[in-house]
Amino acid sequence: MKSIIIHGPKDLRIEAAPSAEARELTPGEVRIRTAAGGVCGSDLHYYHHGGFGSVRLREPMVLGHEVSGYVTEIGPGVSGLEIGDLVAISPSRPCGACGFCHEGLPNHCENMRFYGSAMPFPHIQGVFREELVVSASQCVVANGLTPGEAALAEPLAVTLHAMRRAGPLLGKRVLITGCGPIGLLAIASARLAGASEIIATDLSDFTLAMAREMGAASTINAGKAPEALDRYTSGKGYFDALFECTGVAQGLLPALETMRPRGVVVQLGLGGDVPLPLTKIAAKELDLRGSFRFHEEFPLGVRAMQQRRLDLRSLITHEFAVDDAEQAFLTATDRSVAIKAQILFS
Repeated sequence: MKSIIIHGPKDLRIEAAPSAEARELTPGEVRIRTAAGGVCGSDLHYYHHGGFGSVRLREPMVLGHEVSGYVTEIGPGVSGLEIGDLVAISPSRPCGACGFCHEGLPNHCENMRFYGSAMPFPHIQGVFREELVVSASQCVVANGLTPGEAALAEPLAVTLHAMRRAGPLLGKRVLITGCGPIGLLAIASARLAGASEIIATDLSDFTLAMAREMGAASTINAGKAPEALDRYTSGKGYFDALFECTGVAQGLLPALETMRPRGVVVQLGLGGDVPLPLTKIAAKELDLRGSFRFHEEFPLGVRAMQQRRLDLRSLITHEFAVDDAEQAFLTATDRSVAIKAQILFS
């Protein structure tokens, strides 16, 4: 079984290891032949830096958490799945027993086992491998989609959760800062939620063109024309909601100037600590809300794609074979040419 394993910064290996999943299935489990996997920003941090923030690799780890695959075997007690089904696989595995799980906040589970994470030790191995055994509860039938579309269910769920954190968006004016994969999916999700106008900012003309394709009414290259946001600052601001997807001060602080009183700011980008203008936030009565992972939104995104209320196929700009995984990581790093690079396992 081929697996994509990170050993340290720039030390990515394709290793043919005996299948750790070659065992009898227990009740509630299914065996999956992996089909497609998307390279995420966190995967890139492990590849380039060996971690992010205080999180560091302490042992080799299989990467990946955005995957789809085909059901090849069904364990005892499983219903709703058939051999051959294409499924999107949620990487989120809350314990169901901690206080936050009992409060209905599984995305804050104290014992979360999220695929491809070096936060705990031993690390939680990821899903960039040819075969998986997963809980049936993680699987959402994605028949009718391509494997690549099904693998987009995880990042899509992140942005659908952010829309819920913002509250009702029907008829609202929305600003989205940062047009990487999460920013572009936020545009699609805001349209789905009923936003009346969406403006997007980024530093890349390539990603801004994709933002318009996703549904942004207009776009601003904040590097070439930072003053273009000024038109939205008069009269105490223009936007009802901001989805900040860069995680850096250059994205957040100018955007705050454009917010209407009692606007909602949802922070998705995780780029490090940013100093906040607390006087402005208080005077405008802005709501600053974090958004972290997802849970019940995962199947909602799959259904929206199946119903073609969301068509995200154009976001998949590159596909690579498993043996070309390192090229997939290098390509995914170049935001002038790539949105979502995916690895095809079968």
